[in-house]
Amino acid sequence: MFDSLSDKLGRTIKNLRGQGRLTEDNVKETLREVRMALLEADVALPVVKQFIDSVTDKAMGQEVLGSLSPGQALIKVVNDELVALMGETGSGLDLAQQPPAVILMAGLQGAGKTTTVGKLAKLLAETQKKKVMVVSCDVYRPAAIQQLSTLADSVDATFHPSDLQQTPVQIANGALAAAKKQYMDVLLVDTAGRLAIDQDMMDEIRQLHSTLNPIETLFVVDSMTGQDAANTAKAFGEALPLTGVVLTKTDGDARGGAALSVRMVTGKPIKFIGSGEKTDALEPFHPDRIASRILGMGDVVSLVEEVQAKVDHGKAEKLAKKIRKGKNFDLGDMRDQLEQMANMGGMAALLDKMPGAGNLPPGVKAQAGDTEVKRMIALINSMTPHERKFPAVLKGSRKKRVAAGSGLQVQDVNRLLKQHAQMSKMMKKMSKGGLAKMMRGMQGKMPPGMGF
Repeated sequence: MFDSLSDKLGRTIKNLRGQGRLTEDNVKETLREVRMALLEADVALPVVKQFIDSVTDKAMGQEVLGSLSPGQALIKVVNDELVALMGETGSGLDLAQQPPAVILMAGLQGAGKTTTVGKLAKLLAETQKKKVMVVSCDVYRPAAIQQLSTLADSVDATFHPSDLQQTPVQIANGALAAAKKQYMDVLLVDTAGRLAIDQDMMDEIRQLHSTLNPIETLFVVDSMTGQDAANTAKAFGEALPLTGVVLTKTDGDARGGAALSVRMVTGKPIKFIGSGEKTDALEPFHPDRIASRILGMGDVVSLVEEVQAKVDHGKAEKLAKKIRKGKNFDLGDMRDQLEQMANMGGMAALLDKMPGAGNLPPGVKAQAGDTEVKRMIALINSMTPHERKFPAVLKGSRKKRVAAGSGLQVQDVNRLLKQHAQMSKMMKKMSKGGLAKMMRGMQGKMPPGMGF
């Protein structure tokens, strides 16, 4: 999400680390570059001004200029101000009321409301064990009701049917009665969007709000609209008592201006960020972790949480036992690892959360893309069980068959076998206590607080 901003800030901060001491001049020069980076990231001008003023006040203070490592001290100031800008702490959903807790989703057409309803239903069911019902009050877009019905099936949420002959208020009342009758914990209400803000739309959603009296009213906004995202959220905030914002399509937004602007412009917290179409591509918004990602320091906490939630621990333990017994790491094992990686959003998503990944050359990042992982899985799937277990048998004619079966080239098969050989070698070292040695070797090279 914050690729371009992270790159520019990373270069600025790298230059700063080389300074023996900070002066008023080089602080001003650094902050000028930070200002340009924020403006290019499409952060709203008032937000940039307040941010730079606040950082300048603290950077000129004795705690930074008089610090033994002034570069690091200034980076901490920038980090703290980024966190403050986005809302200090993560703000979850307030579901503490007599069930069903009603959550009303608002937003413009095309912002991703319906998809977000499906994602949120899955998140609440999996992380909070809630029984969720979803309903569509969008009687203007014929496919909206069917789309939500399909999504509800895929995430095991209860779908309340509605039809185009009913009014949105009638649908909402029917859904609320059904949710109470079926002892649902949460009712997610999808509303109609428009191509632009208009009076009819606002009147309709105000009616729905007064009918349902939702505990949460979330504004869903496309992050790729940059400053417009913050301005649209502000307009909705003036019409409705919003409780939070959901930023969607963050995977297509390399700038990240919306995430930095929305909180200050609307006064409402960002509660979730969504990326991609997959139903598990929604995560709670944590300002401190996002600030860490922007400054290239990674997001280890989110990475650990993701591993705990999405890794098949049974398969992982089975592989660990196999390696400990000195058995070979075969291509079937490699496929399992690649599939688990894909479940966590692919290598690119993992790299985004790893400290120092921003310093990797663009070529390395490109090779770590999801496409490469899919190609490797396709190659392994094209092999026989015997070939997966004994890769050494893969010679000329077999390689050609595997390449043809996956729609790839023989050199792709060779590359896969080379990568497998390297992974296999690493696994053997780990089985002989090499992991402990490797960790000791990394001592002092990790970020503060992550030593072993």
